Amino acid sequence: MLLAVVLAAALTGVLGLWATWFTIRDRAVILVQLIGAAVVEAALVAQGVVALVLVLRGRAVADPWTFWGYLVTAVCLLPVAAVWAMADRTRWSSVVLVAVCVALLAMQARVWQLWTA
Repeated sequence: MLLAVVLAAALTGVLGLWATWFTIRDRAVILVQLIGAAVVEAALVAQGVVALVLVLRGRAVADPWTFWGYLVTAVCLLPVAAVWAMADRTRWSSVVLVAVCVALLAMQARVWQLWTA
């Protein structure tokens, strides 16, 4: 599970830095960033699958409702940001992507805390 969390967090961090650069330069999200967001989304889905397999094999989680709530919410955030980015072709689409990446990083930290508790 550590590998899944670290991979998802690293990809999210890179995407967040890229979106921050676009925010500073007053640019909207571009298609390549959305492809990057899809890669992060795939990592989050893979993380959920790894967690599900480990739980089904008998691994207990400290607070299952909170753990699964974070994982499901994390998977739902990037598609919302992508829709926003396609609808709003201003700098604010990059700001929204940065905010989502920060939220995802916080969720990854919390998922790891719940997993290891």
